Amino acid sequence: MSNPKIAVYSLPDLKNTTDDALPNYLTSLKFKQSHLLTDVRLSLGYTAVVIAAITFGLDYKLGWDKTKDLTLWAVVIYFILNGALTYWIWGVEKGKIFTGENEHGLLTIASSVKKHTPVYNLTVRHANSKGSWKSWKSSEISAPFTRWFDADGYFVAQPFQQWLATEIPVIGQADPRNIVGVAQETTAGLEKTKDQTTTKGLEVDTPKKATQATGTSTGTRSRKSKK
Repeated sequence: MSNPKIAVYSLPDLKNTTDDALPNYLTSLKFKQSHLLTDVRLSLGYTAVVIAAITFGLDYKLGWDKTKDLTLWAVVIYFILNGALTYWIWGVEKGKIFTGENEHGLLTIASSVKKHTPVYNLTVRHANSKGSWKSWKSSEISAPFTRWFDADGYFVAQPFQQWLATEIPVIGQADPRNIVGVAQETTAGLEKTKDQTTTKGLEVDTPKKATQATGTSTGTRSRKSKK
């Protein structure tokens, strides 16, 4: 999948790109995402559109006199649906970009940005007991977009994933390698092992060279003795 370039000064583009990357990362860690919020929002929106289309079609075919009563009820239902949709977006979803679960429990994440402030804010809620929505723990984290967007406007996944795994324990449990401290220790351990291997190799080669030099010197002395 290509990584599109965005305008680094556009907060909506920065937020939308990051919002799209977060569920993809979590589902790759075997989080099971719930699409209930999205399904309800789409159902309300499409139902309102279908009612408007049917009303327009009947009015066009049968005329106003025969459809005015039906149109009145259609308008009432349309406004009710739009009111319900508005409430659902602002009162229920509240900026949620992920709702799901894994073997460690339930997780919801909502995102937001403040006007003219290029900082990504997350409100995280987690329940330890799977299947129960009662014992919630809430936390808020934030980081500048420059942490995972380069100067050219390209999204860099690893710094974003490391931030999530380090700041959100349930994600860190699912992806411990991306926790910043663990990742640094792992890298340091690999470098140390590599250095030790290189040092041992040098220690093995050095005696061989010394033995070869000793053998050469002994052979030279032997030839001189014969002479």
